[in-house]
Amino acid sequence: MNSLQHGHSFTQPTTGSLWLVFPCVVQVFRPLVSFLILLGPILLLSGCGEQQETPSEALSTAADDSPLEHAVKHLDPTYICPMHPQIVKGEPGNCPICGMHLMEQKSEQHSVLQPAADLDPGSSSRPPVSLTSAIVQTLGVRSARVERGTLQKSIDTVGRIEYDEARLAHVHPRADGWIETLRLRAEGEPARRGQSLAELYAPDILSAQVDFLLSRQGGHPGQRRINADNARNILRLLDVPDDIIREIEQSGKPRNRIPVRAPIDGIVTEMTAREGMYVTKASPMFTIADLSQVWVMVDVYEHRIDWLAVGQSARMTVPARPGRSWEGKVDYLYPELDPHTRTLQVRLVFANPGLVLKPNMFANVVINVGAQRDVLKIPAEALIVTGERETVVKLLADDGNGSRFQPVDVLTGMQYAGEVEILSGLDQGDQIVTSGQFLIDSESNLQASFTRLSGADVQSADAMPGKHMH
Repeated sequence: MNSLQHGHSFTQPTTGSLWLVFPCVVQVFRPLVSFLILLGPILLLSGCGEQQETPSEALSTAADDSPLEHAVKHLDPTYICPMHPQIVKGEPGNCPICGMHLMEQKSEQHSVLQPAADLDPGSSSRPPVSLTSAIVQTLGVRSARVERGTLQKSIDTVGRIEYDEARLAHVHPRADGWIETLRLRAEGEPARRGQSLAELYAPDILSAQVDFLLSRQGGHPGQRRINADNARNILRLLDVPDDIIREIEQSGKPRNRIPVRAPIDGIVTEMTAREGMYVTKASPMFTIADLSQVWVMVDVYEHRIDWLAVGQSARMTVPARPGRSWEGKVDYLYPELDPHTRTLQVRLVFANPGLVLKPNMFANVVINVGAQRDVLKIPAEALIVTGERETVVKLLADDGNGSRFQPVDVLTGMQYAGEVEILSGLDQGDQIVTSGQFLIDSESNLQASFTRLSGADVQSADAMPGKHMH
């Protein structure tokens, strides 16, 4: 052993020997430990402030701050995009979405989009939002005043142009027979009233002509007139035209073919007749539609049914006919709602000069249901409509250096020509935001969630046994 060779005795230290040495070590380092204990709080308090403060000032500030506020003060600087608050970075740069320069978010002031400290009681469950004047200009925030005035009460809807069913004519033969000649070539051709559409050979009509000629022969003159009138009426009931009856009466000979004529002016919308076809009294040969007047069918939501009445005026525009409009009226309200769309079908009537309106065209319809006077109204662009509420952003204050905004829920009424009736939630003279309100409302919702979360954290901290101290 080397230790033995050098004449030293080596022994393993025991626990008892360590306890003998420890008081000596403590006695040597006692002044240094006392100095560190006195210096530690001073260094800690001086490091907590962003500026140099005296120990008393630092202690006072730390005591006044909540744990959350104190933590926010010591966060590293963050940079956000004024247009896209969700873009947050720890260093300067540009927004990857819009390319704008990121702005530093300072803890001493309200951030670019930060809830103000004082909430107006009962105005809204969401906190106000403060913006600097520079950010207001950057976001293009515009405002308008809530006013009272006259608002035209109307219903805007989409319609479908259809045939006026009261102006449809169905052509059937009055006797069974054969179509000898067809004057029309296809559906869609125009027809004039009295125009021959086809020629029909019908044995029953031929027999009636013979009876008519025989009724004018023999017997007493008075009886002949009665018999002739009866036979003439039978021919008319068989749809034989009067000029053909006179021709038969003058010639004394029956006609094998009787013309089938159009009863109205219009368009042939259906044609089932063909040359040589055998037809019966139940056979529809032609359908003719008079397009000088058309129906427009629209759907109206059930909560507006009470606004409607027969005879109300309506205005229609058709995308296929730009630059033109038509005036009509409400003709009929159907008795039941569609169970799927929860809408009521309404029929309107419009004149169709020039026959430019075609069935199955789409149309935009405005039904004028009356004027509402002395109503509170705002621009429609200021309204934020979600699935749960209708909201506008109210301008609370503008001192030249910045503005404060408050999202408030409103109850709306009718809407027409870019204006909306306000039933509750705003007062005359209030300033509301008409541009940029969506960003402000979204940030207010986010900050409300953050406030609720931070409040829960503070309550949890207060419930702990110890206090937050520096």
